[in-house]
Amino acid sequence: MLDKKTFSKAYIERDLSWMYFNHRILQEAAREDVPLLERIGFLGIYSNNLDEFFRVRVATLSRIAECENRSLKNEQAKAMTLIKQINKLVKLYSKEFEEIMARITDALAKENIFILREDMLSTEQEAFITRYFRHQLGGLIGPVWLSAVKQLTNEADDNIFFAVELQKEGKNNPDYAVIELPVSDCGRFVRLPDNDGKSYIMYLDDVVRYCLPMIFAGMRYDSIKAYAFKFTKDAEMELDNDLRNGMLQKISKGVKSRRKGEAMRVSYDKEMPKALVKKVMNKLNLDSLDTVLAGGRYYNHKDLMSFPDCGRNDLKYPAWPPLEKPGLSGNESLISGIQQNDKFIHVPYHSFDYYIRVLQEAAVSKQVTGIQTTLYRLAKNSKVVKALICAAKNGKKVTVVIELLARFDESPNIEWSKRMQDAGIHVIFGVEGLKVHSKITHIAMKNGNDIACISTGNFHEGNAKVYTDYMLMTAAKTIVSDVANVFEFIEKPYSVVRFKELLLSPNEMKRKFVKLINDEIRNKQMGKPAYIRIKINHITDPVMVRKLYEASQAGVDIDLLVRGNCSLKTGIPGVSDNIRIHAIIDRYLEHSRIFIFAAGGEDKTFIGSADWMPRNLDNRIEVVTPVYDPEIKHDLRMVVDFGLRDNVQGRIVDGTGSNTMYKPENEPPFRSQEKLYEFYKEQLVAGKDSDDNLNDNEQQ
Repeated sequence: MLDKKTFSKAYIERDLSWMYFNHRILQEAAREDVPLLERIGFLGIYSNNLDEFFRVRVATLSRIAECENRSLKNEQAKAMTLIKQINKLVKLYSKEFEEIMARITDALAKENIFILREDMLSTEQEAFITRYFRHQLGGLIGPVWLSAVKQLTNEADDNIFFAVELQKEGKNNPDYAVIELPVSDCGRFVRLPDNDGKSYIMYLDDVVRYCLPMIFAGMRYDSIKAYAFKFTKDAEMELDNDLRNGMLQKISKGVKSRRKGEAMRVSYDKEMPKALVKKVMNKLNLDSLDTVLAGGRYYNHKDLMSFPDCGRNDLKYPAWPPLEKPGLSGNESLISGIQQNDKFIHVPYHSFDYYIRVLQEAAVSKQVTGIQTTLYRLAKNSKVVKALICAAKNGKKVTVVIELLARFDESPNIEWSKRMQDAGIHVIFGVEGLKVHSKITHIAMKNGNDIACISTGNFHEGNAKVYTDYMLMTAAKTIVSDVANVFEFIEKPYSVVRFKELLLSPNEMKRKFVKLINDEIRNKQMGKPAYIRIKINHITDPVMVRKLYEASQAGVDIDLLVRGNCSLKTGIPGVSDNIRIHAIIDRYLEHSRIFIFAAGGEDKTFIGSADWMPRNLDNRIEVVTPVYDPEIKHDLRMVVDFGLRDNVQGRIVDGTGSNTMYKPENEPPFRSQEKLYEFYKEQLVAGKDSDDNLNDNEQQ
């Protein structure tokens, strides 16, 4: 058992571990063995993650640090320390980012892809940009005199701004203006005509810089200079607690209030004159805890995720089209197949269309009486919702639990909920005080042979192309009954609902996971097989961290694949000697949650939506299901084992933030995502060969 002081030293704060995680993405952009255009994408992902981190997590820390409640003195001190640590890492990583971007720019030039500034244009390119301004760009730019701006934070914080200095000869005091770049209308990058096998790209920033004399035409300025800046606002929504308002109205109001958030991070061009810097900062109302970074001339690097590929597929990962799944392909009823034995899909290796087909079949089947599902994030043109609307029109009883508090997806979720209500779908807006994060579907049949789908990720066609997620499709009576009971619990959260198979938070999931770990400790002491293998996104819950340390102290072998936040430190003598943690950053975002316990030789396996964080275990409705089918259990074990063996994309997570690559001696390269794709492809070929042989035998 760890005493409080020892545990405190062995516990990594969530937000510090997040910085280490995001640095792994930045490190991936630095790797010369990663395709060049993919490296640019990783820079964009890094930047986008950092923006959201400041909007939400650093915003929360700032609120705690600024709180005047004396009872929160210890929390305030911790928050202030964390903010300082974060700011220090941000400055360190920002310098690294600029160096990586410079190397990538040089590498692009060697591939005949050139990023041009406004002072690098040929006569033909200048004519092209002038035409572009006249016909597309000019009407979208509206400069505002800085003196007329009351508060810059009234503007959206997901864009780039120019602070413009306009000088007339003989006049001591320049004029100042602010321009918001019309990225949403024009995109961040303008592709110029190719020439002689060479591709040319300009940041919209530099296009606007070139066009400044046209923007301020007739005003007789001798010098016009523009300096980029951006700011990040507190995005934590202040929801109205008036219980007379419905949940939908509250969230709608919260989304609108986000524009009024305070600025907490500002980045600006280090070349900006000091007088102009001071004027801009005054319009942002910053305080001592806010982050201010002087950097290069480009910001909002998240736009690098949409950098033009110039038709150079050779500079990207080779295509891995989603594979068919043996046993689910063909024209046979998927629902009947699931009723016969459990099925699974592992996206994006397998096509997400199989789940869509299940819904579409249920929508028209005369044997189906109802569909219940949870929706957290939805694709823009969601086939999931279209299938549910079709089911409602066919007289099925359709119930959808839609989470309006899905971060930054509140507005589209509200719009989808209205469309579903109009179609006759019973829409439930979650549970007051509990975010519904579970990924479950229940399909009711006339004969009572219902089926359920339980996933580790959202029912989202877009996510299913880039997130690795696992879905169990089952007709097992007790599991399906439990899934149906989850919807009863959501509709009546204060009723007593018991679950025989599922692990449900906030009810008993944490307690049951603790029991599973305690069982491993006891089995180790009894000389039975004892190990824990987990693939998960985040582990920060202090109770679960402590239990893993206790299991390690007892000699239980613990292997973890943790993509993101991880509060554990490995290699602490007498504490974490038996814990090994790896993280994988690759072409797909690792998202599935898989839990495997030796259970004295029984091998208990679970999948579900929950990470081991306080929010998942205590403040959300999450579902984790046991898996019993031997074939599926074998596949899940393989997924975890492959990840732990990965010596191409795997990094060691030890709590120091070094993110060292996992490179065991004398082992050939093993890239887990590639090996999984190859395995499923071989399965598909073998399945087709079996079908062909069966058809040949039938014909004979």
